[in-house]
Formats: sequence, C-alpha cells, structure tokens
Amino acid sequence: MSSSEALLRQLRDHVGAAHVLSGERATRRFRKGYRFGDGKVLAVVRPGTLLELWRVLQAVVAGDRIVILQAANTGLTGGSTPDGDDYDRDIVLVSTLRIAGVQVLGDGEQVVCLPGATLDVLEKTLAPLQREPHSVIGSSCIGASVLGGICNNSGGALVRRGPAYTQLALFAQLGDDGVLRLVNHLGIELGDTPERILTRLQSRDYAAADIAHDASRVASGKDYAAHVRDVDADTPARYNADASRLYEASGSAGKLCVFAVRLDTFPKEASATFYIGSNAPDDLTGVRRHLLTAFERVPISGEYIHRDAFDIGAKYGKDTFLLIDKFGTDKVPKAAALQSRIDGAFERIGLRGVTGYIMQAVMALWPNHLPRRMREWRDRHEHHLLLKVSAQDAAATREFLESFFASKSGDFFECDAEEARKAFLHRFAVAGAAVRYRDTHRASVQDIVALDVALRRDDRDWVETLPREIEDTMVARLYYGHFFCHVFHQDYIVKKGSDPLAIEHAMWKLLDARGAEYPAEHNVGHLYKAKPELAAFYRALDPANTFNPGIGQTSKRKHWAEGECCSEH
Repeated sequence: MSSSEALLRQLRDHVGAAHVLSGERATRRFRKGYRFGDGKVLAVVRPGTLLELWRVLQAVVAGDRIVILQAANTGLTGGSTPDGDDYDRDIVLVSTLRIAGVQVLGDGEQVVCLPGATLDVLEKTLAPLQREPHSVIGSSCIGASVLGGICNNSGGALVRRGPAYTQLALFAQLGDDGVLRLVNHLGIELGDTPERILTRLQSRDYAAADIAHDASRVASGKDYAAHVRDVDADTPARYNADASRLYEASGSAGKLCVFAVRLDTFPKEASATFYIGSNAPDDLTGVRRHLLTAFERVPISGEYIHRDAFDIGAKYGKDTFLLIDKFGTDKVPKAAALQSRIDGAFERIGLRGVTGYIMQAVMALWPNHLPRRMREWRDRHEHHLLLKVSAQDAAATREFLESFFASKSGDFFECDAEEARKAFLHRFAVAGAAVRYRDTHRASVQDIVALDVALRRDDRDWVETLPREIEDTMVARLYYGHFFCHVFHQDYIVKKGSDPLAIEHAMWKLLDARGAEYPAEHNVGHLYKAKPELAAFYRALDPANTFNPGIGQTSKRKHWAEGECCSEH
C-alpha cells in the first residue's frame, strides 16, 4: 500500500469514508475558488467535530502533507484553495463547515464561534438578543464563515468597527521542531489535553466561572471610529498588512488551524438610510468629511456605487438579488454548491459556465427588481452613496443634507424600509456581477482584474483616472466600496487578448504613487505579494510551511525553501 493510500485510509477511519473525497469531480467545489484559484488535491476531508479535526491534522502532519483549511470557500483572492500544481508535497484540503456552532456567553455581549459558524447564522443567533456581530452586510449573505473573517482581518461595511479582530482564540500550531500543539488562548478553562479541551468546548461543557475576563486581551478591534475620523491623515484607515491587526489567529490566513474564536458583539440600534446621488465627486467628499468630523457618532455605514457598477450589478447580479430577496440568505450557499456541481458536469463535455447563461436568459424575462427612486437616481447621477445613520442622528443628518445640496448638483432622498433593504442588497449583488459578466462573455473577455484598495484618508481625488493604454484594454470597470473608510473594490473586465497580470502590475504602480495600500480587506490570497512584514508574520506562525504554503506569493516549499516551484506569478 502506498503512503497516500495509507493516509487516505487513516483519514476515513477518523471522519468516515463519506467525508473523504478524492478525484476531480468530487473535489471540484472545494478546490476551485469562487473567483480565483484551482489546483490538485490528494483529498478533501470534512471532519464533523473539533476532535476529528485535531486527529485529521495529526495524520496529515505525520504524513508530511500540506494542509489547506477552508470554510465557506467564498474568498475572492484564492486564499483557501490550491494555487496551481507546483507544490512539493500533496495537499489535503480540510473543509470545516460541518463543525458548526455559535455559543453565546453571558447575555450575548460575547460569543464563541466554531470553524463552521457563518456570519449569517451568527447574525440570526444574536437578533433575538438585540445584538449584532462585527459584520451584518455583504459577505454574510453568501455564507462566509466567522473564522474566515478573523483569519483574513476582513473589513466589512460598518464604519465604527474596523477590521475583524480578536486576541482570544483556540488554535493548532506546528512548531519548528515538528510538533503539533494545541494553544488555548480562548480565555476559557477547558482542561489540559487536546482531547479534553476540544471535547468540552464542542459540548459547551464549561461554566461562567471558567470564563476569564482579562482586559489585556481584547475580542474586537478598539478605537477604529476615532481612527477613521482623522480625515486629514495621509495614510489609509485599514488594510490587511497593518501590523497592528496581526495577532495569532487574526490575520493568520490559514497558517494556523483555528478551532474557535471569542468575539465581542454589539448593540443593535434603530437606523435611517439616505440615498445620495451626484455627478460631482467633490459632493460625496464633502458629505464624508463632514459626517466623520462634525457628529458625535460616525455613520453606521456608507456604501459607494458607481453608475457603471450599478448597471452591471442590476443585470448580472439580478438572480443573486432575487434569490436572497425571495428565499433568504441561508439558501445562497446551497444554490452555489448546486451551481458548482452542474457547471462541473458540463465542463467535462467542454461547456463552461452553463448555469450563468441559463440564469441570464431567465433574468431577462423577469421584471425590473429595483425600486423606482433608485432607478431615477441612476439616470440622474453617476455617483451613488448609501448612507445609514443612527435613528437619533437622522434629523441632524437630514438637515445637513438639505443645506448641503441646496447649492450642489447632487440630491438625496430618505429611504423607506423596503428601499433601504433593497439598496443595500443591490450593493451586495454588484460584488459578484463581474464574475457572471466574464463567464457569459468568454468570447470577448480575457479575465477579471479585481483589486480592493485602501486610499489615504485625506485623498480627495478618489475617482480613478487611468492612462489611455490601460483603459483601452478594458471592456468595463466596476467601482464600489466602503466610502467612509475610503476602501474601494475595483473590478476591471479585461478585453480578450490582453494580459490581466501585466495590467494588474501596472495598476499596482499607479496605486503606489497615490499612497494607497492593497489589499484592503480580502487579504493577499495568491493574487497579491505579501509585504515583508506580513510574510514574516506568516513565517513565524508556520516555520515548517505546512499550512497554506504559497500564500501571498511566498515559498510553496517545505521550511520555506526557495526553488522553481515557488517562482513569483
């Protein structure tokens, strides 16, 4: 029996044969990223308990294989999937979605989340308690995991909370001596052995007296609202390589195996939403600077959409919008898994993106799904801002906007509850629209260049102007993002025959000249080169380079050795 067969048999013994997948067909939806990433794996393993996960890790490490950990596979930069087939060891991809669980502490001020806990489930768990998680818009709609947000320092749309962050976590780390250790920094007394710790945590076998409240370790980022208020600072507000946000599990990007995180939650508050439009970027700049500096509380969120992104999202994100609108967010992961299986079946006979073509044909027959006033603002204005504020700030915000736009070209309206819900849902649908556009225009589109960029807080020239030689390579450009944080998502749909990689590198030079940081919140994955400080953080976490090697275009080889397999992209 080969060593690979012996390992597979051991893995089946640990989790059951039904949860060890091999072969291209069975593993496709795990090894192929949502937007980017693909490669061979020896197997996909789906443990159902924390103890099973620990035993899987032990087996894979003992077998000298690579571990890639994955939760919902909703990442946009390929950070939880293989990147090609040039690794020096076989890969075992470990999917943690079966290990679901949200444990509420106290009256809901904190929670403990297990690896398979999704933002959607966390949000619903906290709703009866009138509490909210760190993120309540966007990725929560497509089943993204809570731990994925922590491990990637994901930013989210909420202006006051900053990137996802905690110093309280339970994780496995492979030391330079080759020993796999379970590290309990969760702040909960659970025992002395991995088996006891993991079993007690899984069954929530601990009491209030076992929970430590140590002020030296925090369960969320602090003081971000004050940080983002500094609108004259010549540095970005948040970005993935910010050393102040890198701590053990936080920002680890798969270089540790995280079993649980402990997080703060936040009071839910009543709000009001204003829909702002203008053809003058300075108008939105004025709104941003005033609301961040003149009010006691900064806005809850402020989401930007350019008209071109509005249009492409309305057409190519329509099915996503309607799926969530009609059936709820929890149906989206199931729909994505079904789509992956169908597309995989057709790809075997040489047909790509079949479900995309079918859905676009169906959506063309569906009536317009966006509220009338949103469509009117689209016709009148190039730049759109969705502004949500606390209900107690609604009157002052309304008064300011009325006064401000009395002498400006822009305008606003106050959304009713249905308009507000659909406006933010449309903003989310925009985020996946470029992928659908690419998949249904293969004859004219080479690929997508997708950047998430943190501009300087003092940057007034936030509307991008591209050199003609770059602009001419593009079919369309989508700009949208978190305006008050000055974090923008920029999706460039590249013409057939152009070189997306060369275009991306040219874009990086332009962003460097502007003092921007990137990536801002999707993390480096395999698309971006990790800056030296971030690469050093990864190396310190995983000196053997067994967990997610190659992340940030670092070495894919054991113990970080260099070689041809690890050439930069």
